Amino acid sequence: MKLSEHLTLTGGVGIAVAAVMILLLPLVLPKGERGRTKLPLILLLLYVAIVASRSFLDDDSPSHEPLKVAGVFFLGSSMARSGFLLVLHSVITRTLGGNVPRIVRDLVQALLFMGVLMLTLRAAGVEPSSLLTTSALLTAVIGLSLQDTLGNLFAGLAIQAQRPFRVGDWIQYDDTEHHIGRIVEMNWRAVKVETLDKVEMTVPNATLAKSSLQNYSMPTRVARRHAYVEAPYDRPPERVIPQLVDAVRGVAGVLPRPPADAVVKDFTERGVRYDVRYYIDDFEQRELIGGQVRERLWYALQRMGVEIPVPQRLVRMFDYTEERLEHEAEARVDERDRALKRVDFLRALPDEARHRLAEGTHTRMYAPGETIIVEGEAGEELFIVRSGEVRVEIGRRKRHEVARLGPGQFFGEMSLMTGEHRKASVRAVRESEILVIDREALRPVLEEAPELAETISRVLAEREEMLDEADDASTSDMGVKKSVERETSVLLGRIRKLFSLKD
Repeated sequence: MKLSEHLTLTGGVGIAVAAVMILLLPLVLPKGERGRTKLPLILLLLYVAIVASRSFLDDDSPSHEPLKVAGVFFLGSSMARSGFLLVLHSVITRTLGGNVPRIVRDLVQALLFMGVLMLTLRAAGVEPSSLLTTSALLTAVIGLSLQDTLGNLFAGLAIQAQRPFRVGDWIQYDDTEHHIGRIVEMNWRAVKVETLDKVEMTVPNATLAKSSLQNYSMPTRVARRHAYVEAPYDRPPERVIPQLVDAVRGVAGVLPRPPADAVVKDFTERGVRYDVRYYIDDFEQRELIGGQVRERLWYALQRMGVEIPVPQRLVRMFDYTEERLEHEAEARVDERDRALKRVDFLRALPDEARHRLAEGTHTRMYAPGETIIVEGEAGEELFIVRSGEVRVEIGRRKRHEVARLGPGQFFGEMSLMTGEHRKASVRAVRESEILVIDREALRPVLEEAPELAETISRVLAEREEMLDEADDASTSDMGVKKSVERETSVLLGRIRKLFSLKD
């Protein structure tokens, strides 16, 4: 006996089973979803009405067969809907604690009703498989017409399986700023996104599956934002960055942790571009917070006396005479010469020789934390601190600070004069301007006056001896004198060898 005939002939059993399933629904459905019992109840009542009307008809009545087919459809639909709700809420939701995506629920219900439809067709004497095989053209037409629909369906299933976002998340599905919004609904065909302009966009699942997604709500709701400002090239970044960071702190909506920071982003025709980075956890207010951040940055630049530069082209016209150029160059040399006088062993040089040495020196700028020399490396330069501060560190693995040097102090003299490897590392504490003397600048001075090597070696030896014996009160004056003479001789030999000087 066919299942359709069995359901029809045993109407009492079908009604009883469907009624029991409907009675069980209020026990498993949440209070807010108990209205879902209406549909299976209405379908069951329609089936009861069809069974009652058939009892008044003769077996050979032309309405008998259509009513039977309709009864199969209504009873099967009622049982399919009730069975789906019972399994969903009693087994999956309550037992497993899972939240079944809507697209999965819709797909399962569609399959159940598809089964009911197949059963109804069989009750009407139509074989469902014959409908698909009788016309290849019909199959092709149906396939082409459902191509986009099926694409969205399978894309939706893939999105539900991977879970790149959830309802309530803020996403951007391409590079367009207007395509940023909050997920408000996900179904089998599309995802509804609400933008900050309170505009609801319906994005097909296939479009999302092909796009590069950015989820601003995962893995946490904390998101980093950026504000860009330009400052002139003549303002050192060391002075600009702290002011920009301080300006961002205290803005409503900017998180204290992680802290805001700023970095040099680029060098443009307008000046130095700074990237001020800060964190928020209320993405819906990102534009308002960003506006307040940029407002604070404007005031910070005004307090520093910095005008936001505009694109510019600098054209310089000089009407300098040779005398003026020579005068300015000589003034720069005189300034470096005064810096060289602060170095004890260079102070021993005649004024003319020291002035020639100043002509071969140059200036370097170092940022805070930047390494100037590294312990153990070869070197041939002497460094004089003109402004700023540096720290001297020893130890290659674990560094220890042993000294700090300020304006007028120097380091690297032994590497310059004897070729020794660096005995310590030196790093800038603040932005520092360093005067550099290399070996090639000192070589012509010693070649013209080789006797200066002895003067320099004696000053270096006395300086080394004073450092070594400063805390040794037991050393006699005669012992110090002999030690200085011996060290002078050793240093003189090394200097002559390094600079290829004659005895």
